Amino acid sequence: MKFIVFLKMVPDVIEELKIADDGKTLDSNWIRMKLSECDENAVEEAVILKEKFGGTVTAVALDAPELDDALFNALAKGADKAVKIVGEWKDVRSPAIAEIFAKYLRDNYPIDNQTLILSGSQSIDDIEGELVYYLGELLNLPAFGVITHVDYDAGQNRISLVKEFAGGLRGEFESEVPAVIGIQAAEKPPRYIPIAKIRAIMKSASIEEVEIPLDGIPSGAVIDKLFEPETSGKAEMLEGSTDEIIEKLIGIFSDKGII
Repeated sequence: MKFIVFLKMVPDVIEELKIADDGKTLDSNWIRMKLSECDENAVEEAVILKEKFGGTVTAVALDAPELDDALFNALAKGADKAVKIVGEWKDVRSPAIAEIFAKYLRDNYPIDNQTLILSGSQSIDDIEGELVYYLGELLNLPAFGVITHVDYDAGQNRISLVKEFAGGLRGEFESEVPAVIGIQAAEKPPRYIPIAKIRAIMKSASIEEVEIPLDGIPSGAVIDKLFEPETSGKAEMLEGSTDEIIEKLIGIFSDKGII
């Protein structure tokens, strides 16, 4: 099996994000990039599937700050190859990213019945997880998102999937391979890799660079303006005994016309 995992770097929201002077982008001087959490789970799921059924794992991502660290981490976890796609692009959205990934596959990997494409089901700039479905459409393959379990039947060359829905509901699906799946959570939490092992991988392995021009690829949605949320008020802390707090709450609700 060939497991190809498409990854994306996103701003680390632990750090405070600043809007650039143009009002349309984030100030890159204040951004620390990290691998999207769902993409971390996609790497883990691909490695788990490789360990169960054999094959190779290729991690592919668009060039971004801190990307090399993420790709070497993927190699240390068990990926066989890491690819960085370089090009003259800026602030591309999911439609363009899907076009770039699809072109990479067409140019470098013949998609056959031994190919399974994985990605994170969503990220902070792709909340609806549309990247997976754009890829499926472009490659004319079945696509499934918010997946929490993957199994593979080599004899039938089919995958069984568990998909999460809102309200705690789950659905079970089957599909032929090849297919595109968006991972919400891997079968196991992403494994911890010691720094020493990552450093050893950085000395022994390399990251392949592939250039793909953005010419003719639609950029997707255009942002007119970014703005910080406005503070409407501050929290009011209620003190006193339980009965006193209940009386105060009743008074507040009454004043606001709630009761």
